[in-house]
Amino acid sequence: MNTGLKHWKEAATLILVAGNRLGAESFSVCSQPVKNEGRPHFPQRFDYSVLLLKRSSKSGFMPNAYVFPGGMVDSSDFSSEWLDVFKAFTNSPNFGLRSVTQPPETRPPIFATDRLKLGSPIPGEVAFRICALRETFEESGVLLFVSKKDELSLLRSLNDGRAADEVKHYRVNEQCGGELSRWRTLVNQNPSNFVRMCRELDLVPNIWALHEWSNWLTPTGRYGAKRFDTVFFMCCLEGRPNAYQDQKEIQHLEWSTPSDILQKFQARDLWLAPPQYYELSRMCRSTSLSDLHAFARRRGTNGCEQWLPIIFLQDDSYVSVLPGDQQYPLNSSETTNVETNMAPREGSELALHRFLISDPYRPRLQVNITPKYNHMLPLIGPLDSTTPA
Repeated sequence: MNTGLKHWKEAATLILVAGNRLGAESFSVCSQPVKNEGRPHFPQRFDYSVLLLKRSSKSGFMPNAYVFPGGMVDSSDFSSEWLDVFKAFTNSPNFGLRSVTQPPETRPPIFATDRLKLGSPIPGEVAFRICALRETFEESGVLLFVSKKDELSLLRSLNDGRAADEVKHYRVNEQCGGELSRWRTLVNQNPSNFVRMCRELDLVPNIWALHEWSNWLTPTGRYGAKRFDTVFFMCCLEGRPNAYQDQKEIQHLEWSTPSDILQKFQARDLWLAPPQYYELSRMCRSTSLSDLHAFARRRGTNGCEQWLPIIFLQDDSYVSVLPGDQQYPLNSSETTNVETNMAPREGSELALHRFLISDPYRPRLQVNITPKYNHMLPLIGPLDSTTPA
């Protein structure tokens, strides 16, 4: 972990998606909206759901918000003890993870940072996946793993480039009523127990099931003193695993389609932070689980862009601009503060990549840029990728 960061703590999040078949017990590796009074009409026929967790009202960061599973990285996620757990994969670059084609100089710092110089032999691409899987296990009881007896066949398929070509099953939750439940309590008490659990139960965290999706930084002055540099991963499962809230950090959990979640948000039944709203709006472009999985797996090797929202006040509304927007600062940095009275730069067509927030339950997305790294745009209705504001 990077203890030298001044403003952010590193974190990892898992967008966990599953087909609408309930109670899967064992796994192995694997449109445009209609305008509606100025609001998007989200598509309804999804064949998958996404796991959302409601944060505790006592949380020091975004209390009561609905979020994807995830949390802050722990030093144990970078522990050299993982070398023994991943022994079969350590001779492969990045433990068998597929190579990212994004030029190294444009990689977000969360991935580009040399972890060996920070004293860890575990690459960032591996450690942040471990973090996302550990936090998902802590918060929801869902654990994705490969058993030791299956790791050699997985290694062969990784070397052949055949792993995760389809939405398949992964081992998960088989012991949640007994031994795994006991370990979950121990991991919640101390994250370093996660590597101990994997060693004692002969499990390997299934880092290969996770596909790089996005990288969000908490903006200045919006959610208290805590700020996070968070990598988002996507994982698609054929069937929905059983999930159990932890009764500590999480008050409630549910599996819902992206459109259901967004409609509940607009009805004020739940609250979403902008990154969750944006990512769910992106997912609305793919109502098919197999299509979403194919896209996430293909796109994941392209890399991603670091997004630090810059917020300013305009006509009694907050405007949150993202990279690519006409008003996004040319040289944003860790010390960038909330700006006011920003004027558009001249000399080019107005590029929009922003939230307009006059009501925290009804943000408006305005996007007409071409997304980098072959990503998809959010589905937004009144303004699409070709219509200026």
